[in-house]
Amino acid sequence: MSLRGKTLFITGASRGIGHAIGLRAARDGANIAIVAKTKEPHPKLPGTIYTAAEDMERAGGRALPLAVDIRDEAAVLDAVKRTVETFGGIDILVNNASAIWLAGTLETPIKRFDLMHQINTRGTFLCSQACIPYLKKAENPHILNIAPPLSMKAKWFANHVAYTIAKYGMSMCVLGMAEEFRKDGIAVNALWPKTAIATAAIQNLLGGEEAMRRSRSPEIMADAAYLILTKPSRDPANTGNFYIDEDVLRENGVSDFSKYALDPTAELIPDLFLD
Repeated sequence: MSLRGKTLFITGASRGIGHAIGLRAARDGANIAIVAKTKEPHPKLPGTIYTAAEDMERAGGRALPLAVDIRDEAAVLDAVKRTVETFGGIDILVNNASAIWLAGTLETPIKRFDLMHQINTRGTFLCSQACIPYLKKAENPHILNIAPPLSMKAKWFANHVAYTIAKYGMSMCVLGMAEEFRKDGIAVNALWPKTAIATAAIQNLLGGEEAMRRSRSPEIMADAAYLILTKPSRDPANTGNFYIDEDVLRENGVSDFSKYALDPTAELIPDLFLD
């Protein structure tokens, strides 16, 4: 299957994993709604919704840059409306936008707690709620959350309980919505990286250049997402899954992952939430 002519609504698509997923779809000739906050260049963050749109169109797709804070219900609803008016519908929702603060309970300001929950859990729920009426009309509808597999092991909570709760909120949306909308043929899944991914969060918050060197490029997540999003959504096996990027690619015949490494000689950093 191909994503040609399909419309993807991707949150956080101006950079990183969301941008890479959009580019991969654009190479098929897909329509990409780029849903992100960055309108003006940021001193520490690459890309804007407009540079991302240019990238998608150069890759062969059509792009709609939408300046949206996904905490704002009215802005999300307007973005969905504009996407449908522009492209005629929505086939795929990628809930990628996320906020991170890796600190313990006493070191987490409540404003950071609120930000993570408003963007990660609430933003995912809101964007899903807004897109599902259109996904129900799509031929092969998918929701893909960039979220980890659920695990109730204390070690995943102890050092950053607020962040874990916020990310697991996205995962629980997968668990619940996959079953709720199974009868509508909407596949709802999660995708998570096996290793650290070279994004702005790694660069600015989690270790700088050394951590970047020991990470993989966002393209590994994009290639895995593509394989998920081109599966038949109404196949019962294709919904309610917590996929890992490397596993998805291995199951589809990929054995050499060196092209995704920023430094093929470096030891990769395992990602959070995976044993």
